[in-house]
Amino acid sequence: MEQLFNIDLKRIPSSDEKEAADRKKNFELFLKGGLPNKKDENWKFSDLNLIISKNFKNVTNNDEYKFDEKIKLINDFEHNKIILVNGLFKSSDFQFEERGKIKIESLRSLKSFDNELKNNLGYLNKALSIGGFNLEVQKDYKCNKPIIIYNYFTANLNNKIINNSNKIKVGQNSELTLIEYNICGKSKFITNTYEKIDIDKGAVLKNINLQKTKSNGYFYKNISGKQDYNSSYQNFILSSGLKFNKIEIDMNLEKEKSSCYFLSGLNLSKDEHQEIKTQINHLAPNCKSYQKIKNVLESDSKGVYQGKIFVKDIAQKTDAYQLSKALILNDQAEFNAKPELEIYADDVKCSHGSTSGSIDEEAIHYLMTRGIELKTAKKLLIKGFLNEIFDNIPEEEIRTFLEKSIAIQIDEIR
Repeated sequence: MEQLFNIDLKRIPSSDEKEAADRKKNFELFLKGGLPNKKDENWKFSDLNLIISKNFKNVTNNDEYKFDEKIKLINDFEHNKIILVNGLFKSSDFQFEERGKIKIESLRSLKSFDNELKNNLGYLNKALSIGGFNLEVQKDYKCNKPIIIYNYFTANLNNKIINNSNKIKVGQNSELTLIEYNICGKSKFITNTYEKIDIDKGAVLKNINLQKTKSNGYFYKNISGKQDYNSSYQNFILSSGLKFNKIEIDMNLEKEKSSCYFLSGLNLSKDEHQEIKTQINHLAPNCKSYQKIKNVLESDSKGVYQGKIFVKDIAQKTDAYQLSKALILNDQAEFNAKPELEIYADDVKCSHGSTSGSIDEEAIHYLMTRGIELKTAKKLLIKGFLNEIFDNIPEEEIRTFLEKSIAIQIDEIR
């Protein structure tokens, strides 16, 4: 592991000697355990040690970069902006919001982010995290426009690893729509991101993940959060086009009437591997969770979904639903699903399921008899399969933009 990771801890700024010592300690813990592999149940379908070892020879943490490009902004709808460059907070513009209602600052110190997860990637993040952001929406404020995080990666990142940490807090009775828009060049690099979410009483957070173009990046993101009374969290994952992408989500529904929704529509092509792993913890009565994961897989791509619903003994009247579906376009593609229920309450409504299959040949035949060529018929069915995810996005301008973005990816299918 030391041969693979050529890390210089002295390059990472620390606020004091204690922080520098903590970074060294955490890096030693990471080296001792190494990257997760299939012996770890959480990584049985995505052996990160094997994947990284096969694709990288000398991983460094040199964070020097030249940023002189003008980021092409989305002009399909009005929005506020946050600019991240290689994981670091660069700038923000909340032009459509009242002054002081949204606060953001850079997270550069370990003291600013308490990553409580004791796993090897968590240790690595604690050792090497160079920044990120702390975003807070003030109490009783409903944002007028969504915020797009332009998550930009420069062109000189070959064999580099980026570790960053983010915090998001939505205050009581507030609302925020946050769109993470990844923009990557052709570099082959690794990201290791930890994010904490705090959704207060009566608050609503909608989070959308989207990839602009295909990328050679290897992405890992760990999201942990908690929800207060009558709060709502909605996460839409549409980040197709990455060589490797694993998103782990652990949400605690701590107070009554909180609700949590995860919906994903992924279109995976040659040599792409993506996994979504969720754990929804129902810790209070009368809470609801809903998960629907859809994958379209072609060539030798691999999709994975691991989803767990945990219901505590006091969490009566829980309503939890979980379903994964895969459309497999050829014999080389692979989809793995592991749904789980762990229930200690007796008055609940919980269900889970997983289905996978090939494209409907009868539907293809029907479309072709109507004069539609085979390639176009296949794309129409794929769009229909994925479009159900977009139906849950109420904002028409955002929904139209997302549908257009995914349609571009589908059009690349041979």
